[in-house]
Amino acid sequence: MTSQHEHSVRITRGEVTLEGILGFSVDPRGIVVFAHGSGSGRFSSRNMFVARQLQRDGFATLLLDLLTEVEADDRRNVFDINLLADRLLLAKGWLEAEPRAQHLKIGYFGASTGAGAALQAAAREPSNLRAVVSRGGRPDLAESYLPSVTAPTLLIVGGHDEPVIEMNQAAYDLLTCERKLVLVPGATHLFEEPRTLEQVAEHAGRWFQRYLQQIG
Repeated sequence: MTSQHEHSVRITRGEVTLEGILGFSVDPRGIVVFAHGSGSGRFSSRNMFVARQLQRDGFATLLLDLLTEVEADDRRNVFDINLLADRLLLAKGWLEAEPRAQHLKIGYFGASTGAGAALQAAAREPSNLRAVVSRGGRPDLAESYLPSVTAPTLLIVGGHDEPVIEMNQAAYDLLTCERKLVLVPGATHLFEEPRTLEQVAEHAGRWFQRYLQQIG
């Protein structure tokens, strides 16, 4: 997928405008919305790497800032999972009304705190949502919502990210949907080690290929 297939978009509700990057493959199978972690945004190099691999796998993608610039300056907002989930649902509603994407089923890819927001959003509004993938996620931030998640959920954690492994094991036990926990050998929290982020993209691609398909 090359940059010529990516477009800047703005998602507006009231006084809130979210900046995003909408990427399309030819005849996409579905669309994956990315929820970034704390201190990150739509230009996250790791999320962009995974997004472009998913585009090569045949999916459209939406990378977006879940907070405005002013909101992001207040660190309390970065960990406000309710607010971040609200923004994901705003993006979901925008996609469902957007002519280029309204026919596509939706998946979420959440990183770190963004995974907590993705899981909460998945529980609150499951319609048209077919799959969730968490990378180094904090599902504990959505703990009370986990039993209500119905979309098949893949939890990907670095094999050397011990505290987050424990959080994800606990989340796995609370989830009642189709679910899988994958440990990437040798990876720490940010998947900076050689070939580890590639493995994340491969696992995510297979999960979305299995569950995020345009069937009927």
